Amino acid sequence: MMTAGLNLIAQALSIYDRDLRLVICNQRFRTMFNLPDSLVTPGAHFEDTIRHLAVTGEYGPVDDVESFVRIRIDQALDFEPHYMERTRSNGRTISVEGSPLPQGGWITVYTDITRAKRVEGLLRARSEELSDQLLAHTEELSATNRELAATNTALEEAKRHLTELEARARMTAEMMPAHISHVDSGGRYLYSNRRLSSVIPGAPSDIVGRPIDEVLGPVNFGRIAPYLDEAYKGVGATFEFTENTDSRRIRVALTPDQSGGVYILSMDVTEETQARSALQQTRRRAMAAQLTSGLAHDFSNLLTIILGMQSKLAKMDLGSEAAELVEATRTTARRGGRLLNRIADMTGNRTLRPQRTDVHALLADLVLLATPSLPRGVGLSIIDTTPDAALMLDPGILQDALLNLILNARDACGTTGQITVSAHAVGQTWLDLTVTDTGPGFSQDALNRATEPFFTTKGGEGSGLGLTMAYDMTKLAGGDMRLANTGSGASVTLRLPYRAAPAGSGGLALLVEDSEDLRPLFRDMLVALGFSVIEATSADEAVALAADIPDIALVLSDIQLAGSGTGLDLLDRVQGTGLPCVLMTSLPETDPLHRAAAARVPVLRKPFAADKLAALLRPKAAE
Repeated sequence: MMTAGLNLIAQALSIYDRDLRLVICNQRFRTMFNLPDSLVTPGAHFEDTIRHLAVTGEYGPVDDVESFVRIRIDQALDFEPHYMERTRSNGRTISVEGSPLPQGGWITVYTDITRAKRVEGLLRARSEELSDQLLAHTEELSATNRELAATNTALEEAKRHLTELEARARMTAEMMPAHISHVDSGGRYLYSNRRLSSVIPGAPSDIVGRPIDEVLGPVNFGRIAPYLDEAYKGVGATFEFTENTDSRRIRVALTPDQSGGVYILSMDVTEETQARSALQQTRRRAMAAQLTSGLAHDFSNLLTIILGMQSKLAKMDLGSEAAELVEATRTTARRGGRLLNRIADMTGNRTLRPQRTDVHALLADLVLLATPSLPRGVGLSIIDTTPDAALMLDPGILQDALLNLILNARDACGTTGQITVSAHAVGQTWLDLTVTDTGPGFSQDALNRATEPFFTTKGGEGSGLGLTMAYDMTKLAGGDMRLANTGSGASVTLRLPYRAAPAGSGGLALLVEDSEDLRPLFRDMLVALGFSVIEATSADEAVALAADIPDIALVLSDIQLAGSGTGLDLLDRVQGTGLPCVLMTSLPETDPLHRAAAARVPVLRKPFAADKLAALLRPKAAE
């Protein structure tokens, strides 16, 4: 519509941007100067147009074309308003009026004023003889001036619309959670929405005019260079790579333009990748549970029968040799039972429960737990360079996984050696926890198969599930596990998502809810408010926890609970200790239990949103 409107104007018109590239022109501009398609296509460079006009004789004889072109470009880059009249090589006279745009560049109008000039000459030469013609031409000139004024008004309106459209487009691009850019055929940025630093930490924002390899650096540019080369050939691509600063996962889409350049869209998909990894692992565990649950049940029954029969044989007087065989069979059957339990633990409904965790304290506790299991000749050291900020982790499962890795390292070291647990943050993206030892390292077979269930290098002494369970935990959290050999042994790295705990802490909350579906929802609400959470499903269980754990800051309980007690019974048994309590229920306000509860403590009516819970609990957290 814009192009069609400009084509209705009798004058030739062109708009160039701040980089001296054509934005738009009308058909009159093309026909007036007899320009080829390449010079009236958006993106054509002003320099090429001036050179074409100089070579074709538009400006008359030009001795040094390149010098002439350079002077014109320098004048254009000044972006100053100008008006001039000149006679073309074909004898026609035109006026050239240029006006700069607020965002850079300019709009130029070319008007054929040959007839007006002829009228002026006639006026001077034959003022007395041609008075009648003079009046006619004067009227014609006045009409032409009126048309020109109307045209200028239309151009001003078009310029205003163009400015508004550009402002809207830029605002939209700046609000996008992605980096949008455009590079020319030489790899130099022509446009950027200043969001590169939000996708690649540490990258500059003011990049227009700079080469893409310089902006991204050699490592990151090396990862996209093959795809960019194909895009220059007209083949678009969408791919992902891990950037070099914080190991963020970046998704990039390359789209060739029609002038040899490439549009680039880049997004940070780290959290999406973490969530995808966790979901995939959850599905694998669900499938494994379906495959093993029935088999485990049948094998458990068989092992129970075997143990029962061996117990009967042990009571018979079968001689010492038979007694040894019976005891060996019983030991093997018990080991089989323990193996079944570990399979159940690995494939069962294990849910990560992230809570506010002090990594320094977790590693210190790890030393206390692991040291008694190590031989005198095996040392254990901690290298902790993580920030002091608390992170959202499941400390129980994480500590189990690290203990498992330490015990594996102990077995690799034998009676002497050194085990090191190191922790450091990779930017604000990952938390790396690495266990290294001075043992013989992993064999190639172990590097390839160590995370497979039941793979072990310990013969009959190992279950082959230790590394598998650590791998399972890491994947459930959205991370990854890496095995490698060092110059002095082996290393296993657990890479977990770095998620800072909410600012401030409400302390420890006791959540009492018997619904498996609702309990995770309420737990997430409490965690978002800065609470660490322990859970119970009945009043009796909650009372026992409250008695054993002195640091509970809040009790959030349903009124109706499984078992013999209710939320009111829980109130009777814990309020004497001074614990603040909040009850929740789906009972109507007219129900006797609801009325009795509301008379004693705050009551939240289910369903309720997180803001209502926050309105009650934030004052509790402040206490």
